[in-house]
Amino acid sequence: MNNDKRTEKRKLGDIGENIACDFLKNRGFEVIERNYLRKWGEIDIIAKKSGVFRFIEVKSVSCVTLKSVPHVTSSYRPEDNMHPWKLRRLARTIQTYLLHKKLDCDWQLDLITVQMNMQTSKARVEMIENIVL
Repeated sequence: MNNDKRTEKRKLGDIGENIACDFLKNRGFEVIERNYLRKWGEIDIIAKKSGVFRFIEVKSVSCVTLKSVPHVTSSYRPEDNMHPWKLRRLARTIQTYLLHKKLDCDWQLDLITVQMNMQTSKARVEMIENIVL
């Protein structure tokens, strides 16, 4: 019996976040925290490299999820989901984290997109750095 109550979207997101963490570690980042959650928002990954805190949003898609969305075309990109309201929520959550941890440091917002092919168990990972809030 499967007691995993996560939705398929959540399972896909968790796989994408794990891939993103491996991607970051392989590039010299230290992963500090995952899924920092507040009522007004969540930060998927908090990492650090060269003294700079990196707040990282992860967007994951698979061929299966793309086919299930009728308005998606072949030119769809996961980063298209970074809407202005999402950026506002991220900005508030980042400020909360910095205040909560009493950090006065350099930081930036990054986006990692993970495009997965579940049939081949391969993923394409891209990082867009220093998104302006």
